[in-house]
Amino acid sequence: MFKTLRDAWNVPDLRKKILFTLFIIVLYRLGSVIPVPFASPEKMQAAVGYAGNSLLTYFTFIAGESFSQATLFALSISPYITASIVVQLLCVAIPKWQEWQKEDGEEGRRKLDKITRYMTVGLSLITAFGYYQYLKSNGAIIDVKLFSNSTLNTWAVAIVMIACYCAGACLIMWLGEKIDNFGIGNGISIILFINILSGIPRMVQTFYIRNRHPEQFSSELTAADAMPMWLFILVAVLVIVFYLAAITFIVHMTEAERRIKVSYAKRIQGRKMYGGQDSDLPIKLNMSGVMPIIFAQSIVSIPATIALLAPGKAPEGFATGKYTVSTFSEWWYTFTNRWFSYTSPIYMIIFFVLIIAFAYFYIAISFDPTEIANNLKKNGGFVLGIRPGAPTANFIKRVTNRITLLGALFLSLVAIIPLIINATMGNSLGIVAFGGTSILIVVGVALETVRELEAQLTTYRRPGSSGGIFRGKRK
Repeated sequence: MFKTLRDAWNVPDLRKKILFTLFIIVLYRLGSVIPVPFASPEKMQAAVGYAGNSLLTYFTFIAGESFSQATLFALSISPYITASIVVQLLCVAIPKWQEWQKEDGEEGRRKLDKITRYMTVGLSLITAFGYYQYLKSNGAIIDVKLFSNSTLNTWAVAIVMIACYCAGACLIMWLGEKIDNFGIGNGISIILFINILSGIPRMVQTFYIRNRHPEQFSSELTAADAMPMWLFILVAVLVIVFYLAAITFIVHMTEAERRIKVSYAKRIQGRKMYGGQDSDLPIKLNMSGVMPIIFAQSIVSIPATIALLAPGKAPEGFATGKYTVSTFSEWWYTFTNRWFSYTSPIYMIIFFVLIIAFAYFYIAISFDPTEIANNLKKNGGFVLGIRPGAPTANFIKRVTNRITLLGALFLSLVAIIPLIINATMGNSLGIVAFGGTSILIVVGVALETVRELEAQLTTYRRPGSSGGIFRGKRK
């Protein structure tokens, strides 16, 4: 990876793309700290901290600290990701869109990108309105008298804040597209990558304060509860080893693939002979990426999110475990906190099953064995021992199902193991703050970016060399 970055930096054109990408990242980070009029970051941080395991936790994870601080980029890339997923799903259901995607090439892709942009704007308006309502319900809006009429004042504040958050989401989409067009590519993924990495300093700070100065972390703790220095250093080393092992495992599993041997029959066109060679049809172990985890996280967090919007009342003695439920409000509070928290076995089991289900669902809508078999047949290719056409499609489908199961189990383990550690250690390690999903996204984006740079570097390789590059622009 470092060799690829070094070679890319030595190419003037690629160096410009890297510097442009870094410039866009700086602009994005500046936008992440720009305050929005009438929003109170302190009250919003307190509300998100109280939210616990809900969709707000997912939004905070996607947006970094922007969501919890109610800044301009609070909505982050969530509207764009949602719009992209919806368009991808609709391409399966709408024949015209499917034709644009598969047959119209670059022109079709531009049409789908245009639809995605319009859908992003619409979703940004809806999400911004919901975010404004949440700020309002938690008292995170500063009371400023713009007009003597209170109704007019409320409407003016709402319009300004909703417009700011919607503009911020659309600006993020624009920044991501600029990285795609003039940078090194993978614009939205790089922004998500930066969001996750931006949470590391806060995670390290929280880890230190929670274990060395617990009285600053919670009023229920005292300095006597602090972890001894030798034990703190030992735990810190173990956490680093855990992350290094997790990164190594994720890289190995992400790069793993099943290769199906394909042979091509010899055919003569004019005076030339084609085919007669063997090739591989690679099937990635984890073709769905992190999407099943994101889908499953959204579904399993719904009960806690409903409880957040319609909060219940904690029964007396709930903190000690000795309580009696007498009202529906108390029952709802105990139900969501007991069965749908990060430490709940029921939550982990549902999360585990949903990841596997969504992995199969995502592969079903994004990978078509019949189309691959038809393309092989059209080009004179065949799998050894398998007849072309439907038998080849069935064979590829069987292989894909087995590979998908292994990939889904891999994703489930990556997502569940930090939760198990959290349940047994009380989250004193802070592993959930930068858990398996975060590592999976960071590693995936890093590998994808390196592959993109390697693909661009092939243009500047010296013909016949093993790695040398031209210093100047390739003619």
